[in-house]
Amino acid sequence: MRLRTVLATATAGLAAATCLTAAGPASASSSRTSNSLTTNACSPSVSIDRFSDALDKTTYDGTFVGNFSALAVDKDGSLAALEDRSSLFSLDAKTLQPKAVVPLADENGAALDSEGLAIDGDGTRLITSETEPSIRRYSTDGKILDRLPVPSSLLVAPAGRAVSNQTFEGLTLLPGGRTLLASMEYPIAGDTSGAVRFQTWTRTRGDHFELAAQYAYKTDAAFLGVPEVQALPDGRLLVLERGFTSGVGNTVRLYLADPRRATDTSKIDALTGQPGVRLVKKTLLADIADCPSLGATAKQPQPNPLLDNIEGMVITGRDKGRLKVLLVSDDNQNAVQTTRFYYLRVRV
Repeated sequence: MRLRTVLATATAGLAAATCLTAAGPASASSSRTSNSLTTNACSPSVSIDRFSDALDKTTYDGTFVGNFSALAVDKDGSLAALEDRSSLFSLDAKTLQPKAVVPLADENGAALDSEGLAIDGDGTRLITSETEPSIRRYSTDGKILDRLPVPSSLLVAPAGRAVSNQTFEGLTLLPGGRTLLASMEYPIAGDTSGAVRFQTWTRTRGDHFELAAQYAYKTDAAFLGVPEVQALPDGRLLVLERGFTSGVGNTVRLYLADPRRATDTSKIDALTGQPGVRLVKKTLLADIADCPSLGATAKQPQPNPLLDNIEGMVITGRDKGRLKVLLVSDDNQNAVQTTRFYYLRVRV
């Protein structure tokens, strides 16, 4: 999400997840590596192996490399990296170096605010844009193949009750590939503070998707939004919560969430803490501010210099009983922000 103004919270006056848009000069790349899970522990469940700033303020084939909002593992094992200004990069999974870039657009050729990414079993790309919001299916060369329905309440006002730039941020296919889940970043009008809706679709004949159940997820504070979700093999989710406080920096927390017994809220007009509504159950895995800094530097105040505007997440494999999770920050082409990749190991 790219916010151009600071959003005050109702309770604490804290700024929501924002990023400036000014371009900045190139910064030095850096990387740190360690094999010790104990030394690099962020929490009992999460450790960090290393980070990389290798792509910060670089270009490829005339396109700025950055503004990353989502990651996915492609069919050939490469990384698909979506930037929120209508480009989809293919990155080498080991070196992170770009191999290709595909421009994206809507049906009228206009740019997207592209935020969420999931790669289907046939290699086609499911991509959200949060200005409408929308989910479209694209071919590998960027042609639109399909567009999914969106509940009217989740459309941006005045068509619906959502706020532009606060809609579909996270996207993931659940195990088996028959269910797609998108996370709203912030609540819609009428819902209680921090109550974020997770919308699902089920696959129909012809590989189309139809609207299905919806769930309510509660962030820890009003200034925290949900920039990304990733499905686990058992149907649970990894969920990122993120916020920004001017003069303090970013808050980024990783949760394990379980929507399997949550109430279907698709018919509930306003979420106001009703006792009969079962929220998505969640457990904190780690606050990224508690990770060792590994020698990272920050260009603006941060609780930990390792932190930046983390927005993308993908599970890349498993090693010794832990998930290998890759995070990426959105630098917004801003001189005081960094495109940074984080290599985590997560025990769930």
